[in-house]
Amino acid sequence: MRKFINYCKESYVELTQKVTWPSWQELQARAGLVMIATVIIAIALGIIDFAFQNLMTAIYKL
Repeated sequence: MRKFINYCKESYVELTQKVTWPSWQELQARAGLVMIATVIIAIALGIIDFAFQNLMTAIYKL
């Protein structure tokens, strides 16, 4: 049990004193980038899904 308590204390110290957290502006910029990338990937996957759906429909009709 002592090891676990020591681990929790060291983790807290590391997160509060040793980690460099991004500024609010950096955080917003990165969040925006993630949202844009997510939309682009979703559109690309939708196009690929549509193409494969049409391809499979054409193959099954043969």
